Amino acid sequence: MLEHQYELESKAAKWYATTDIANAFFSIPLAAECRPQFAFTWRGVQYTCNRLPQGWKHSPTICHGLIQTALEWDEAPEHLQYIGDIMIQGSTGEEVSEKGKKIVQILQKAGFTIKQSKVKGPAQKIQLLGIQWQDGCCQIPMDVINKIAAMSPLTNKKETQAFLGIVGFWQMDIPNYGLVVSPPYQVSWKKNNFKLGTEQQEDFEQIKQEIVHAVALGPVRAGPGVKNVLYTTAKENGPTWSLWQKARGETRGWPLGFWSQGYRGSEARYAATEEERLAAYEAV
Repeated sequence: MLEHQYELESKAAKWYATTDIANAFFSIPLAAECRPQFAFTWRGVQYTCNRLPQGWKHSPTICHGLIQTALEWDEAPEHLQYIGDIMIQGSTGEEVSEKGKKIVQILQKAGFTIKQSKVKGPAQKIQLLGIQWQDGCCQIPMDVINKIAAMSPLTNKKETQAFLGIVGFWQMDIPNYGLVVSPPYQVSWKKNNFKLGTEQQEDFEQIKQEIVHAVALGPVRAGPGVKNVLYTTAKENGPTWSLWQKARGETRGWPLGFWSQGYRGSEARYAATEEERLAAYEAV
């Protein structure tokens, strides 16, 4: 997520649009000499793929590379690309609309199918990959916050794993995430018996509250008056660190992300000075 923020360095961007390439993998033909390696038999009949197959581990890389090459070859407007999802930004709705039309034309020329229903914007607030973008900031969408806040107490491993999977996507928004989720995470292991004690339940509620009160990350800015500030702390259960930006005259600034992790092995026996060094090392 932080890489996305830097790619979307504000530059006064107030408007956004997104494009989702329909069936991107199936728009890419396989070379004839490569098709035999994708042959398979179903009910006694042999088949082979003539398009880039879903589920093959290299398909995302190949697809992303071809889309990127097509956009670079035709000098597409500034954009953010994630495999088949593309975001365009600009200072006005008209600018973003024109950029979006040009990108769609380039992709269609390269053989990709674009469904108009998959084109969103121009808008001043938009979602890409589940992240809400507005004024150069990324934040947790309100529907996600409401869903997590309404979750009932966990009763089994499956529910615990599902909960951790949802909130884990937003761990950069949650200070001390790596430390807070440790107790619930441990009871979700297959080798451990499920027992949600007081500590786990308190952490469950704390994570929910952190999600509810999470602040937007960014915007990422550049310039002589802007400083990047990295804060590190050696806590009882592990190191934490956060990256902030401050403009000239500001006392607090704005966060770009939060990170933390528990002590591993012999790290739990470190002296205070060693813990502080570890926190600085992990942060850098």
